[in-house]
Amino acid sequence: MTPTIRLATATDIPRLLPLMRGLAEYEHYLDVFAVTEDVLRRQGFEKSPPDFYALVADSGSELLGMLVYYFLPFTATARPTLFIKELYVTQEAHGQQLGERLMAKAAQQALEHGCGAMLWAVADWNAGGKKFYERLGATPNPVWIDYGLRGEALEKLAKEQP
Repeated sequence: MTPTIRLATATDIPRLLPLMRGLAEYEHYLDVFAVTEDVLRRQGFEKSPPDFYALVADSGSELLGMLVYYFLPFTATARPTLFIKELYVTQEAHGQQLGERLMAKAAQQALEHGCGAMLWAVADWNAGGKKFYERLGATPNPVWIDYGLRGEALEKLAKEQP
């Protein structure tokens, strides 16, 4: 059976969480992974609007992949942007073009919501991921470098007075 690509529902939470954990393990951030079934339920399925949306590759008996995204409602183009936070396909499902199908469904969602772009980040060490995205026609941003604050640095900046 060819897996169906569809929007996740609250009933998918017990099968979605292991995929998220699998990505955290693959990308080496399992030590800070704090997502639980309750967090998914509250932030993705009970909150309006939700903090995130998820697409899943559903084989009927199991979820073989997922793509988590959210919308940046306003950008310089005066149109929203769909930002992909997570893309993961189980190792046993590699080679079934589920990543391509999840990305295509995300692109459809972007156009349906009037987005002018679809963006994401990929780890510098993830050569396979880079090759995959470039095969889809994506190009790396040669101008902008991602920065971030977390932990003590975030707390320190928040306490500074102007």
